[in-house]
Amino acid sequence: MSPAKRIIIFTQSTCPPCHALKDYLDQKGVQYEVRDVGSDQSAVQELVNTYKSRTTPTLVVDGEVIVGFDPERLDQLLGQ
Repeated sequence: MSPAKRIIIFTQSTCPPCHALKDYLDQKGVQYEVRDVGSDQSAVQELVNTYKSRTTPTLVVDGEVIVGFDPERLDQLLGQ
């Protein structure tokens, strides 16, 4: 079995696609870290400066960035 991938989700509470993404990962039993850009200014800085995004959800899977909720691409990165 391959090692677990590091997954970070940049999200905010008022973002319906963010909730859908988290529900999708929860249903698959995938663990992830949440960075709430609505309440954490350092998360905003990381999102913009490191990942060059200003959109939620932005998902980072082992350094690969997906902007928006793209289940097909996510499954590819997760090997599912």
